[in-house]
Amino acid sequence: MPISSAASALPADIYELFPILKERENNKGTQLSGGQQQMLAIGRALLTNPQFLLMDEPSEGLAPVIIEQVGEIIGTLKGTGLSMLLVEQNFYLACAVADIVLVMNKGQIVWQGRPDELLANEEIQHKYLGV
Repeated sequence: MPISSAASALPADIYELFPILKERENNKGTQLSGGQQQMLAIGRALLTNPQFLLMDEPSEGLAPVIIEQVGEIIGTLKGTGLSMLLVEQNFYLACAVADIVLVMNKGQIVWQGRPDELLANEEIQHKYLGV
């Protein structure tokens, strides 16, 4: 992907990240699937050349195959050096893309660490994440 932390995204860059949006470029947002709408939201945010991207539940309501695609895109964006905060209930997606994980319960941070530490911590997984 040609998007770099020093350059702004162009529509062509967004279409390279999300080819399905190119196929649907004449559709209105309401005519897109949930996954396509999520891709559109990420793409629109990237057009503003953000220094920081906040994503709230990017996998919510999506089919597993689309969750995987969105996860790959988030990983690609991470590789560009873009700073991101991901609020995500999908435990595996969060651990796959995060550098640091914070687990919250009732508005309080109850655990923080690296994804590999969380993946190895069955007590926290069972107590707070229902894994």
